[in-house]
Amino acid sequence: MAKPSDAVPAQPPFRRLLVANRGEIALRIARTCEELGIDPVMIATELDRGAPHANAEFVRTVSSYLDIDSVLEAARSSRADAVHPGYGFLSENADFAQAVIDAGLVWVGPPVAAMRAMARKDAAREIAVAAGVPVVPRGEDAGFPVLVKAAAGGGGKGMRVVHSADELEEARAAAARESLSAFGDDTLLVEKYVERGRHIEVQVMADTLGTVLHLHERDCSAQRRHQKVIEEAPAPTIADEVRELVHSSAVALAREVGYVGAGTVEFLLDEATGEAYFLEMNTRLQVEHPVTELVTGLDLVELQLRVAAGEPLGLAQDDVTVTGHAFEARIYAEDAYAGFLPQAGTVSHVVWPRDARVDEALRDGQAVSTAYDPMLAKVIVHGADREEAREALVGALDGTAVLGLTTNTGFLRQLAASEEFRDAAVDTAWLDRNPLTAPDDARARALAGTMLHAVLKAAPRGPWQPDGFRVGGPPAPLIEHGRVLSAVGWFTTPRSTVGLQRVSGFGPGSGFALRGPHGTEIVLEGQRFVLDEPDPWDLGASTGAGELTAPMPGTVLDVRVAEGDAVTEGQVLGVLEAMKMELSLRAPYDGTVTSVGAVAGRQVALGDALFHVEPEEQS
Repeated sequence: MAKPSDAVPAQPPFRRLLVANRGEIALRIARTCEELGIDPVMIATELDRGAPHANAEFVRTVSSYLDIDSVLEAARSSRADAVHPGYGFLSENADFAQAVIDAGLVWVGPPVAAMRAMARKDAAREIAVAAGVPVVPRGEDAGFPVLVKAAAGGGGKGMRVVHSADELEEARAAAARESLSAFGDDTLLVEKYVERGRHIEVQVMADTLGTVLHLHERDCSAQRRHQKVIEEAPAPTIADEVRELVHSSAVALAREVGYVGAGTVEFLLDEATGEAYFLEMNTRLQVEHPVTELVTGLDLVELQLRVAAGEPLGLAQDDVTVTGHAFEARIYAEDAYAGFLPQAGTVSHVVWPRDARVDEALRDGQAVSTAYDPMLAKVIVHGADREEAREALVGALDGTAVLGLTTNTGFLRQLAASEEFRDAAVDTAWLDRNPLTAPDDARARALAGTMLHAVLKAAPRGPWQPDGFRVGGPPAPLIEHGRVLSAVGWFTTPRSTVGLQRVSGFGPGSGFALRGPHGTEIVLEGQRFVLDEPDPWDLGASTGAGELTAPMPGTVLDVRVAEGDAVTEGQVLGVLEAMKMELSLRAPYDGTVTSVGAVAGRQVALGDALFHVEPEEQS
């Protein structure tokens, strides 16, 4: 594996570094700082006062992670030498980078001119053309389907696939709103949409002395709604000539724009034609950078810090080699089997796998809100080859448990264990065409049953115990809260019935169980099941066939109807946003709006009544 040469000085490049971010990336940057002898300074809002990153030795309170003046004041008051933006928030904000420099601090990122040039997809395209990099055909003349996307952003925000001309106006409006909310700019691009493509990206690193290297490529094709969920390195399916093309194109683009530091050049590989097209350049560290670290042996944050301090990379291109294979799975606070709706709540217990790298910022008792991005952690594994790494990923997700809050861990485990993922047959739209189905709760009930057996065995005997005993007959089913829990012999007896238990079985795998006074919470293969007693007063999320309630806590962005309006089935009544994701609320059938509880700009809780529509025959 590559290591910087001895020419790189051993002393820390900075004395104190402000990390202008939160969560797992803030803690990950801090780890490298501490290894280099740099004091990391964290920032936190009042909402994040109890967050793990806010427990650091040096912490400054800011009004918002997006407030440039507040962040700079934190840097000044802590006497920091440099600022690392992480990713998200202000990381690709050129005005922030310039303000850091103007304040006499070192910006751990690319030159401001390069950031401005690559910040907009339309301008980046022209630079790519000048560098001889292949680009995606543009315009509605390319024929449908097309992709409408924000010119100023990325990460799946402000992006819509349009299959016909009559969908275009609505898609433009939604993408523009989302882009304005996420990036402060509603300018859009329309490009050819590749229906079966692979998302390939190349990590580049450049120093101030003219060295520009690629650190090989990653495959980020496993996506849902244009948001990456599992990434890997190296890319498993591309031909050698395509690999050479994207590597050389990424370096050429970085040279063309005068790049310095860590950046990622993204490409779309059309599986139908074998052609690779430039998509965009991310002028920051990527969420998926750990897979590159595991296969190259390089610490990308350390390289960022040393380059920002003016030091040489200390590497030649031939020094950067790939060993083995790596995967990263993103753990999100979302219900993957209910439209990927963001989730909020308090995490009661967290268990991370032992044989994996876990970049996380989640603790027992931590509150998770919809105020920030839903990503909670990243589970990263390495193997000698792709299959060994994939099996390690499945095992690591089996060993991950988050209780008190629903996450996408079970979804990730199901995807990683699938034949299609095993065979590297998942393209960027595969999950949209092949939605995964939620697992049933039969095995979860079996695990809960063995917990109940242990409780009954330890309790004083009595005639009313739900233990299945019958006089002169076969045992009755073991029932709790109206659910049959019996599954004799499948699971072994847990060590204890108090607190969170990991219960192994005679069958494949094991699970986690937590008994409470009103039910049992199970995590099995990453999937959370809540086997609780029904609330007799709970009428469900919707109290009537025509009532539309908030499927997630969030903010009402748009209200398009008023009481008394006639609507048609599928018509958009309003738009709700949470964690920068938009959800359109549509009329369930033709009818009349009889009440409107939604108010634009107002926050709503899960289950709040927003609209009621009476069907046509009852109007």
